[in-house]
Amino acid sequence: MPKIIFLPHEEICPDGAVIEAEKGTTICDAALEHDIDIEHACEKSCACTTCHVVIREGFDSLDESTEEEDDMLDKAWGLEPESRLSCQAEVGDEDLVVEIPKYNINMVSEHH
Repeated sequence: MPKIIFLPHEEICPDGAVIEAEKGTTICDAALEHDIDIEHACEKSCACTTCHVVIREGFDSLDESTEEEDDMLDKAWGLEPESRLSCQAEVGDEDLVVEIPKYNINMVSEHH
């Protein structure tokens, strides 16, 4: 089973985390199942950028992003070539190293 290695994030997972995820599971769902509370303001419907992540390793093992996801990513804070919406990116056959950006564009957060 592929592993997802989350790099440390000051608020969401200060020590980082290593989890296992079944192929076909979204990065967001896998994180939430392991108490890594990635924001997902649109309830994972590809309508915001709060679950934006950067894939530091394993990017090429993911399916290509859709045009809808690309349109949303254009609005993400700190966009990089290896950026994905974690609610849309499904785990493939390879391990992933994922960075959760320090900030996201969310006008309303239920966690604060």
